[in-house]
Amino acid sequence: MSLEDWRSSGWLSAHEPSGQEIGDLLAIADRDLKDCRSEGLSADWRFNIAYNAILQTATAALAAAGYRASRDSHHYRILQSLG
Repeated sequence: MSLEDWRSSGWLSAHEPSGQEIGDLLAIADRDLKDCRSEGLSADWRFNIAYNAILQTATAALAAAGYRASRDSHHYRILQSLG
């Protein structure tokens, strides 16, 4: 299915992001990639921080394509949109 098919199904909505929004999402991802390397954190917490970096990057990519994920299965839709 295309992203437009997903929009027609209600899984995504059309979205016009600003450059600031994309930049902010990527800045969060950069911060989290740095933070997940911090010593003294448990492996599962480091994984959660790295996961958020991936999620923010995928959200930026989806927004740049002109879409925003719906609340239903939000993380799933964002990550699957990369494929």
